[in-house]
Amino acid sequence: MRRTLMSSVAAAAILLAPHALAQGGDNMEKLGNFQSTGTSMQFETVEQSGPFADQIRKNLENVKMPAGFKIELFAVVPDARHIAVGPQGIVTFVGTRKDKVWAITDRNKDRLADEVKRFAPSVDFVIPNGVCFSRDGFLFIAEQNRVLVFPAAEFFYESPDVAVAEVVKKGELIPQDEESFNHTARVCDIGPDNKLYISLGQPFNVPAQEKMSKYDRTGIGGIIRMDRDGSNREVYARGIRNSVGMDFNPANGELWFTDNQVDGMGDDIPPGELNRATGPGQNFGFPWYGGGQTRTDEYKDSEPPADIVFPEVEMVAHAADLGMMFYTGRMFPQKYRGGIFSAQHGSWNRTEPVGARVMFTPVNEDGSAGETTPFAEGWKTENGEYLGRPVDVAQLPDGSILVSDDLAGAVYRISYEN
Repeated sequence: MRRTLMSSVAAAAILLAPHALAQGGDNMEKLGNFQSTGTSMQFETVEQSGPFADQIRKNLENVKMPAGFKIELFAVVPDARHIAVGPQGIVTFVGTRKDKVWAITDRNKDRLADEVKRFAPSVDFVIPNGVCFSRDGFLFIAEQNRVLVFPAAEFFYESPDVAVAEVVKKGELIPQDEESFNHTARVCDIGPDNKLYISLGQPFNVPAQEKMSKYDRTGIGGIIRMDRDGSNREVYARGIRNSVGMDFNPANGELWFTDNQVDGMGDDIPPGELNRATGPGQNFGFPWYGGGQTRTDEYKDSEPPADIVFPEVEMVAHAADLGMMFYTGRMFPQKYRGGIFSAQHGSWNRTEPVGARVMFTPVNEDGSAGETTPFAEGWKTENGEYLGRPVDVAQLPDGSILVSDDLAGAVYRISYEN
């Protein structure tokens, strides 16, 4: 069995990524040849008990949800950002905006992490925020300017050396002269067409007009898609400022995504966005519109495209809507099934802070959105202090959901008791 699995993984790595051996300097060549790198077996792990974890649990007492729901600390995870739950239910991977990806293991299945350790320490990551799984168990990680794939990640995560290949070589996801410290947290997903979708936030508040041709061509300020081996890349959607959350509606295959609006226009405009892409080639309005139908000052004299698609839902301004997911579980009551849970990270420059909560948006039978309402809130105190800042939402096999928090450095689990 082990030989069969190893052979299959080796073949998958070669077939998936012809660039597997191209990148040296960070052990990629050795790993691409299934050679040991000599990386220590002493993993960096995260303490799951003690005063720090106890205080997070105490802070969760402030979180309010509908009757019957319960929130608990699932894992202490430093800088926790986007979440990918393994299809086999063995391990959950959490990306960061730094240089680490974490692996969470619940060995006794008590819905509480027994171990959190660094994933693939022999690989040098650069802003590995975007983690996503294919249904057949391939973990994709979208970095600042590279995309990696880890065949059988749930099998290899116990070792410092992993099967890995490059889907997009370093420096080729975006032009290297566009690498920025701003809006570089990618997210990814595998669509119903079995293609890899990646969001590419543009680095500015509002980009200069001379950037538009380049961004239009490369997909910066949009969502790109490609085959899982990196071939047949195309721009799927344009007119997006900085999307840090996406998911496909399982009912009809449509792509939904959040988008963060322009800063500096006031406390109450422009609105945040939850968007619905009904097909390829659509334009969602940025930079002519800063959010919703609010025009930007920089492009007020420029004629916007005639076929702009406006948001399906306008969110409160500057709440920083990030990760989202369609709920497909059976634990929660019927009203939540098929709807969207999304995370609001919280404002950074609003006079009165807003956000730091989990929202719920029902989806109607015709595929349109119903009214969005707060689902879990209380990470922001009455005086505007943040006790936590939710980033992403993911679903466990039992139908409960996980919420990541990069301020507290934690992942929470929300379950329904009744």
